[in-house]
Amino acid sequence: MAGRIDARLQELGITLPEPPVPVASYQPYVVSGNQAVIAGQVTFLDGKLRHVGRIGEEVSIEEAEAATRLCALNVLAQLRAACGGDLDRVRKVVRLNAFFNCTPDFRDHPRVMNAASDLMAEIFGEDGRHTRVGVGVNSLPLNVPVELDGTFEIA
Repeated sequence: MAGRIDARLQELGITLPEPPVPVASYQPYVVSGNQAVIAGQVTFLDGKLRHVGRIGEEVSIEEAEAATRLCALNVLAQLRAACGGDLDRVRKVVRLNAFFNCTPDFRDHPRVMNAASDLMAEIFGEDGRHTRVGVGVNSLPLNVPVELDGTFEIA
């Protein structure tokens, strides 16, 4: 029988992707005590980058929002793996951190970050509300527009 969070994902029409394979020398997640810390996730889907470029140049705000949502789905895919396949183990989304590959004059970080924050609240309800940081940087690995990581309390 599907768990509560799997049922919520189905209700929302969300299918989590396969967790992306790390592209360098790091772990995709670490579980320590009652926390799962998910490494930075980029815009991979089915082994291919779906969004590339700099926000404010090649990437529109709307595409940046879609890229951020994809990163959040990849974070959740890694979280599911960290929880042994059971997202009902998640007690709280503690913190999300996003890095935006953007032009120096880009100012809509909060709007773009909402794509991840709103998704967590849709899925986990009140337990999905979290602290966050979203900062602009002058480059990211593989020239992706967004990299997102997260910290979660788990049972």
